[in-house]
Amino acid sequence: MAKQERRKAAWYEDPKIAGDTAYWKPKSEGWVWAAILSFAAVLLVNWLVPPGQPVRTSPYRVVISALILSLGASYLAALGNPVFRKKLYHKAQFLFACGMALIIWDLLTSKSALLPLPYFPSMVEIINVMFQDRLLLLRSTVYSMRLFFAGLITGTVLGLATGIFVGWYRQWDYWLSPVIRVTGIVPAVAWLPVALLIFPNSFTTGMFLIFISSWFPVSSMMASGIIATRKSYFEAAKTLGADNRFLLFHVAIPNAMPSVFTGVSTACAFSFTTLIVSEMVGAKAGLGFYINWAKGWGAYAKVYGAIIIIAVEFALILALINMIRRSVLRWQRGIIR
Repeated sequence: MAKQERRKAAWYEDPKIAGDTAYWKPKSEGWVWAAILSFAAVLLVNWLVPPGQPVRTSPYRVVISALILSLGASYLAALGNPVFRKKLYHKAQFLFACGMALIIWDLLTSKSALLPLPYFPSMVEIINVMFQDRLLLLRSTVYSMRLFFAGLITGTVLGLATGIFVGWYRQWDYWLSPVIRVTGIVPAVAWLPVALLIFPNSFTTGMFLIFISSWFPVSSMMASGIIATRKSYFEAAKTLGADNRFLLFHVAIPNAMPSVFTGVSTACAFSFTTLIVSEMVGAKAGLGFYINWAKGWGAYAKVYGAIIIIAVEFALILALINMIRRSVLRWQRGIIR
């Protein structure tokens, strides 16, 4: 017992864990077990409480069982990995709340039918229709992601170039700053009627709208980051013999990178919204088209299923951006909170 307590105390005093304020209660082991038990309760409620609506339950039970096994495996893996353990404990309370929300939702919908159909389908029905339409949803997801990344990458690359010109060269700032300001206050979807007239098909129309959504935040944040670079940095570099090219690529642009990643994250959010709206008008594929089609038939379970996929995709893309940001801005570790 004393040995176990010493190991526990040593883990609490680890500066990699105890000193990291970015995590919420990274030492609360009990919440991990509470999260696992909450999802086990979800499975038991769905199994034992008689349904008030006829629905196929096997896909839902498979998903919940997989979540329980994943949490258990994550807990075992975290025992020998303090960094992963910290992250798992950080998420534990939220996972517990998700389990309780699923229980309440199941009781209000498929078990008691207190919430009216078809506007409030049960999660059981949502998982069931996602399983039934898995091939259609997969094709829609691939089409949407192709359109999304085509527009986002184009807008980001041109936004970086525009931001560099505006932030570094006075003449480019004079001519492009008004354009950026006007474009920024106009929502990208407001350009939809014009884009439909100019571009030959729905794909290029959506790509243009996503380009507008991503170009403005990236260009403005890049320009702001370059302009905000301290003069003392330039003076120190000039003292060491740096020319203008070196000042731009080794002083100004690196200083602007934190702002650039903020702009890219904002562009990602704007682009996702524009993606779904653009696919609802004139498109014949994609998640936005799927939502519009399902809504027309009153199949709200399909609508919620597509929304869940969109949320998961957005979370994964943001996680990828944050991972790249941590790698590029690794020099910030220990400097900022």
